[in-house]
Amino acid sequence: MSKILIRGAKVLGGEPQDVLIDGETIAEVGTGLSAEGAEVIEADGKVLLPGLVDLHTHLREPGREDSETVLTGTRAAASGGYTAVFAMANTFPVADTAGVVEQVWRLGKEHGYCDVQPIGAVTVGLEGRKLAELGAMHESAAGVTVFSDDGKCVDDAVIMRRALEYVKAFDGVVAQHAQEPRLTEGAQMNEGVVSAELGLGGWPAVAEESIIARDVLLAEHVGSRVHICHLSTAGSVEIVRWAKSRGIRVTAEVTPHHLLLTDELVRTYDPVYKVNPPLRTQRDVMALREALADGTIDIVATDHAPHPHEDKDCEWAAAAMGMVGLETALSVVQETMVDTGLLDWAGVADRMSAKPARIGGAIGHGRPVSAGEPANLTLVDTAYRGQVDPAGFASRSRNTPYQGRELPGRVTHTWLRGKATLVDGKLT
Repeated sequence: MSKILIRGAKVLGGEPQDVLIDGETIAEVGTGLSAEGAEVIEADGKVLLPGLVDLHTHLREPGREDSETVLTGTRAAASGGYTAVFAMANTFPVADTAGVVEQVWRLGKEHGYCDVQPIGAVTVGLEGRKLAELGAMHESAAGVTVFSDDGKCVDDAVIMRRALEYVKAFDGVVAQHAQEPRLTEGAQMNEGVVSAELGLGGWPAVAEESIIARDVLLAEHVGSRVHICHLSTAGSVEIVRWAKSRGIRVTAEVTPHHLLLTDELVRTYDPVYKVNPPLRTQRDVMALREALADGTIDIVATDHAPHPHEDKDCEWAAAAMGMVGLETALSVVQETMVDTGLLDWAGVADRMSAKPARIGGAIGHGRPVSAGEPANLTLVDTAYRGQVDPAGFASRSRNTPYQGRELPGRVTHTWLRGKATLVDGKLT
């Protein structure tokens, strides 16, 4: 195995250091390092982070390969600095059996751009009526520990309770898409001033908050772990904060787009801004940023949701919900959290690598940048600023809300267990 010497990198944003990779592991971290025959990467003050981990990615395969595949999705992940992603279960067929999750896991292994950990469905067919084969998926080669019907809410309290009880046996976690379906029938965007002015069906904050309140109480009752997907309102923040103060085993994620964008953008009627949960108000955005900074919200997750052109280039009501996010996530977090002084780069490493790896049980990921640890790393040029051009995306889909927008930061290198997947901004 080859040796790689990263020279003059700001490890987690600190003072410049050298990092020596030998094979699959970090051999040494210090100053003035040298290694005979090593490939030298001049970092020139770029920030070195542990490889990012996304707990919420839609890879679409099997069934919607017109949107994304495991190959194109993991290439997009490597481009964005990710070394591990958790693939959501809403595929065709649904990932509700050991066979389907093993298929996704093996595809990730074959392609090698990042580790792919499948998420299993909570209920058969995502229909919310009967528990899926949770135990069989956990015991499969894929070793599933996270279960979610994302895209749909597990709205039946009895089913949710049974799922929490079941996964407790192996310290698994149920990741809930918090959306009370009766309160969001016909909803097209956030319920508020803008929806009233545009005449679009409103999606009230309480539709999210009521499910979160119920589920943290169920988790407390059962003594199990619950994770809240794509939390989006100020009220949800308060519920999670209260639950944590009681010692309830709840974790929560926020997406990059909910840290930056607001429902004012829906005035354009551009379906690129149509997403589930919907873009909220500026007040919600600021509450989410503060909650991510103080740890109430544990992690950033992309909810990377690729769609083909025809599913977005249509009238608003007919358009699919979702945005791609793997290749822009770190830039958005730099703009909203680092450049505003709310987080330092060590905090980013915690929210985008260490904690998501811990929640999902991604072994070997989210580890410190120190000797003896797996060489899962990403190098970021934080001084870079440039316009987002989706034509250059590795993802098969182009439905980004940031086209033409200037964002800071650019991932230049990514290493998965010492093997370069991205070099000078280009996939290997």
